[in-house]
Amino acid sequence: MMNKFCSICGAKTDTSIPEGDNRKRAVCRNCGTIHYENPKLVVGCIVEQDEHVLLCRRSINPQIGKWTLPAGYLENNESAAEGAIRETFEESGAQVELCGPYRLFDLPTISQFYLLFRAKLVSCPFLPTSESSEVQLFRWADIPWEQIAFKVITTTLRHHMNDAANGRNFEFTNHIIHL
Repeated sequence: MMNKFCSICGAKTDTSIPEGDNRKRAVCRNCGTIHYENPKLVVGCIVEQDEHVLLCRRSINPQIGKWTLPAGYLENNESAAEGAIRETFEESGAQVELCGPYRLFDLPTISQFYLLFRAKLVSCPFLPTSESSEVQLFRWADIPWEQIAFKVITTTLRHHMNDAANGRNFEFTNHIIHL
């Protein structure tokens, strides 16, 4: 969705291909500012403890009431690792230590990338927050698969479960998911 108004001067924008570019962009009618829209990066954690994984029941849209891994949008001026730790705390109250990146999912149809880290729970208790009505450690066999909020989270959990079952070292990989 293109910007309808310029964030610099407030004038209306037109959609056109700027000189030297090859894509349509929102271009300010008044000051000529080109407004680039780029994919969003979502960062989060697979928090593990004693063969359990930490899930959060969403208390916000989208997918309110469904379970997810703690994750959210990376903010400006923070590293992906810092963002993953922050999002995990905001959604679960959990303090975590990152073990390393686990999966990068490219979701071009919704212009998002998901970068998920493996993490260990450092401090308890974890607790509900303004973003999560419930936070719980699940054994792999008890994950509420039919109540997982997003396809990318289901895929991540299944990859992780498969890697653990097959004794893999949780190597970092990139996947493209078409929704």
